[in-house]
Amino acid sequence: MASHFRELEVWQTAMTLAKAVYSLVADFPREERYGLSSQLQRAAVSVPSNIAEGNVRATTRDYARFVSQACGSAAELQTQLMLAASLELGDHAKIEQALDMCERVSKMLRRLHQALSAKLDPGSPIPGPRSRS
Repeated sequence: MASHFRELEVWQTAMTLAKAVYSLVADFPREERYGLSSQLQRAAVSVPSNIAEGNVRATTRDYARFVSQACGSAAELQTQLMLAASLELGDHAKIEQALDMCERVSKMLRRLHQALSAKLDPGSPIPGPRSRS
């Protein structure tokens, strides 16, 4: 595994996703500035932030917990992006691109969580994302 979060492909992709979300919400109507725009930005920033914080924690268990939180933020972001699409806010192509990237990050996070969980004692499961094929 990478020794520093900046070396992780999942962190790099999550950072790209966060930038894409910021670009997307820049086109939202002004009245959404403190509504869905803000929610999207917070969720998008939370994904790479949790990966980074978990990576520098002292234990694998803590790292896995923060990766699990990043998975939750990615799911929250997907939900908000779908809502933005259904409300016809912003550019549809940008929303679809962000959704695709979010799904990719989610899959990467699930794999990372599984790898971290495998390092722990078999009798001490940690809460985390559900495995999806």
